[in-house]
Amino acid sequence: MKKRIPRFRTEDEERKFWQTHDSTEYMDWDEATEMILAKLKPSTKTISLRLPEFMIEELKLLANKKDIPYQSLLKVYLAEKLEEEFEGMRVH
Repeated sequence: MKKRIPRFRTEDEERKFWQTHDSTEYMDWDEATEMILAKLKPSTKTISLRLPEFMIEELKLLANKKDIPYQSLLKVYLAEKLEEEFEGMRVH
C-alpha cells in the first residue's frame, strides 16, 4: 500500500515536499501513463535584470526582425543556452 499524497496549498509548498520525499513511496511509476498537457503554462517569477543599453537595443532590433517581443526572444535565447549547457553536462 502506497502512502497518500498530501494536499498542498501552494506550488511552492508542493515543490518543497518533493525535494525531501521519494515519489516511489507515493506512486507506482510502472502504472504511470504519458500525458500531453498542451495548455499547461509553467510558473513564472518576475526578476530584475540589469543589461547594458546597447544589448537591449540589439535584442529589440533582432526581435523586431522576428516579429516577437524582445522579452520573448530573450527567454528563447536563455532556454537554448540552458539546454546546451545541460546537454554538455550529460555527455560527460
